[in-house]
Amino acid sequence: MKLLSGLDASFLHLETPEMPMHVGGLNLFDLPEGFTGDFYEAVKQHIASRMHLATVFTKKLALMPFDLANPVWVDDDDIDIDYHVRQIALPKPGTLAQLEAYVGRLHSSLLDRSRPLWECYVFSGLKSGQAGFYSKIHHAALDGQGGAVLAQAILDISAKPRHVEPPLAHARAPYVPPVKEMLGAAVRNALIQTWSLVKALPNTVKVVGGMLIPTKGEDGKRHFALPSMGPRTPLNVAITNQRVFCTVSIPLNEAKAVGKAFSGTLNDAVLAICSGALRRYLEKADALPKKSLVVAMPVSLRAAGNTELNNQVSLMLVNLGTDQKDPKRRMAAVMKATSAMKVTLSNIKSILPTDFPGLGVPWLMSGLVSLYGRSRLADKIPPFANVVISNVPGAPIPLFMAGAKMTTSYPVSICTHGLALNITVQSYNGALDFGLIACRRAMPDIAEFGKLVAEEHRSLLAAAAALVPQAKVETPVVAPVAAVKPPRKRALGSARASTRTALPQPLAIKATANPKKPAPRKRATGS
Repeated sequence: MKLLSGLDASFLHLETPEMPMHVGGLNLFDLPEGFTGDFYEAVKQHIASRMHLATVFTKKLALMPFDLANPVWVDDDDIDIDYHVRQIALPKPGTLAQLEAYVGRLHSSLLDRSRPLWECYVFSGLKSGQAGFYSKIHHAALDGQGGAVLAQAILDISAKPRHVEPPLAHARAPYVPPVKEMLGAAVRNALIQTWSLVKALPNTVKVVGGMLIPTKGEDGKRHFALPSMGPRTPLNVAITNQRVFCTVSIPLNEAKAVGKAFSGTLNDAVLAICSGALRRYLEKADALPKKSLVVAMPVSLRAAGNTELNNQVSLMLVNLGTDQKDPKRRMAAVMKATSAMKVTLSNIKSILPTDFPGLGVPWLMSGLVSLYGRSRLADKIPPFANVVISNVPGAPIPLFMAGAKMTTSYPVSICTHGLALNITVQSYNGALDFGLIACRRAMPDIAEFGKLVAEEHRSLLAAAAALVPQAKVETPVVAPVAAVKPPRKRALGSARASTRTALPQPLAIKATANPKKPAPRKRATGS
């Protein structure tokens, strides 16, 4: 029995039918050469043989009596693998757009809390000959970095699966721990967390007080360290439980080149791409605010080497610079905002809790969230942020599952009341894979927004090329999309949905060190 931390349990208490609190991913796999078996059965057997490597597969919730405190994780001794790993055959023609639409629908439904909080779906019928794999796991069980740890248990670094020892036979914990034991653990945790908060109070007051004291900025005016609220947009509304999903991929080296050209980071480049796409999208809808949009950006609080499958994350607010039309100025605004955010995070990181007292929290938080959704307050009050953007580092090498090579790693995340769009980006094997998910009513045309993300990347790449000293920009000849052999390529299906083959090839930035003709080499003596 393990009591959920305050942060882990909050994702349970915040969940409503309109706001499912699970995260997931969509992957495409190239089947092995000459494969004639049933990939679904192979995947099911593969996962079943490794469930003991990650507790999220084998633990389920046991609720406290009357929801007096946070629930606990207990062993599930009757896991139905056929329920957790399912098969779906796409109808013809089997495009990526169809797969994305299916993922959006699957991501709209809640997980069954009477079982371990995860599900997987294997898709067949893709016209590329690839297999699709969609997974969803409740956010109460892990965060983005925890997901990377989970992937290490399931995926391999070669087509030949590594040998995994079977689990040791041992006596399982009771199906439901005694009420006395559960309440005792809750009371002990509440006392420990209360004492921790009391000890941290002096430092908390000092840090918060420092943020409330204005400091003089570059413009000579005094500013507070606290970020400003976001302006109202059509994306900041109460949401329904219906989701739409879209994917975009760009080369990782190009995104890094953009960040480097502006003396920024890869994360700065990702934010600038999203900022420009949001500006284009809202401008087309005649809904672009004069004030810059604000992004809620998850930041990891996980210490180096920590591999626990739980949540160790917080949110920081960053201005996106959408009030700047010029890409260079917008990038500069993003870099300035992220630099300030890093300073703020270093100052407050020590006071950000990942656990807190849980007595009475479940029914209190659930009641407030339900009231917030039903009253549609998100349509009336100013938003604290306009969009969620998360950048999760992934594996730099190709990974495999059940002998098949994974070609994409699109994240699928969470939308909430007031934040109808979530953009999560993951790097994988030389690419940046964008997972764009939104409330269907607030943003039904998410595929158009995906195209704008790709366009903004090209715009920033051109601006970066102009900044490189003595740079030469070349555009290679691009083969028609139809000429690309689909079964072994990273791209799939619809040109509307993916940018791997449908869009022009990336611009190549080639620096010329010395434009003068080099002097002829002298012949060596005696040659």
